[in-house]
Amino acid sequence: MDWQNFMDETVTEISTLSKEIPDTARGFGVMGAAAKTPGALDEKTKEIMALGIAVATRCDSCIGFHIKSLIRLGLTREELCEALAMATFMGGGPSYAFSAKALSAFDTFSTEN
Repeated sequence: MDWQNFMDETVTEISTLSKEIPDTARGFGVMGAAAKTPGALDEKTKEIMALGIAVATRCDSCIGFHIKSLIRLGLTREELCEALAMATFMGGGPSYAFSAKALSAFDTFSTEN
């Protein structure tokens, strides 16, 4: 998968949809900001959880967005692989395949930083 092009296209598509449903898009943004606000759990831990859910639900674009956030938050490849081992354990074969995609996305986007 060409992660960079895929994510560029996804951002463009989401931008187009957001213009059509601005209230929903704004609400989703507010909800996301609230969910990511550090509290008992830091943002990095919350993003690792989100990545696990993205792997389990087989959402390529979600994997891309959360991998990018985790790179920004300083996630190491070792931490990622441990998180992906847990996602694979919880989700079985399909999560194993999507965990491999997440590792590929990490390798792609971490070379940009």
